[in-house]
Amino acid sequence: MDELKLIFASNLVRLRTAAGMTQAELAEKINYSDKSISKWERGEAIPDAFVLKQMAAIFKVTVDDLLTSHDEWRKPGYDVSKKVEYSQLSIILCCIAGIATLCLLEFVIVWIMIGAFHWTVLFAAIPVSLIVVLVLNSVWYKGKNNMYIVGMLVLTLILLVYFLMLQLKHNLWQLFILLPPAEFIVLVAFHIRKRAHMHTHSEQEVPEKK
Repeated sequence: MDELKLIFASNLVRLRTAAGMTQAELAEKINYSDKSISKWERGEAIPDAFVLKQMAAIFKVTVDDLLTSHDEWRKPGYDVSKKVEYSQLSIILCCIAGIATLCLLEFVIVWIMIGAFHWTVLFAAIPVSLIVVLVLNSVWYKGKNNMYIVGMLVLTLILLVYFLMLQLKHNLWQLFILLPPAEFIVLVAFHIRKRAHMHTHSEQEVPEKK
């Protein structure tokens, strides 16, 4: 019976929206409240045979059409794209957590084996994670916000080199002089890429003259 409710809910939503009706308009035609329509469309109940005949007449279908599966039912408000987006975000977060765990493991092993506190191993998790995020973001989100990810990657790589040298008793603060021009190059490079991408799309949209 539950399956029949879901089938009817799917068909009702499809037929009502195709007819350009609101729930209130349909409710008025069959002398029911819009709350009843909403309840039916959520798959929580199914109307009696008399109402089914009324709806069949309104939508110019048979009662059998109302009760036969034509497509996969989805609860109103259910968005598949959002579910996919959340799944992809979960994968990215899992990758970051995995990288952080591996770096932490390496940190502990080095600490136990040689008794040295090499905390730069932990910091290395940040640029490595950014590289993974950059790849996945390019694949799944078509490079959206890649400019910010690359900018952060440049910053963290310079910091990593600086911290490594600092542990070797070399204070190479001059490395930070490279940061402004490097970030400027990233900004310009992505700006050029964006302009080129927009130009390509505009050329495709202009129809060829015969």
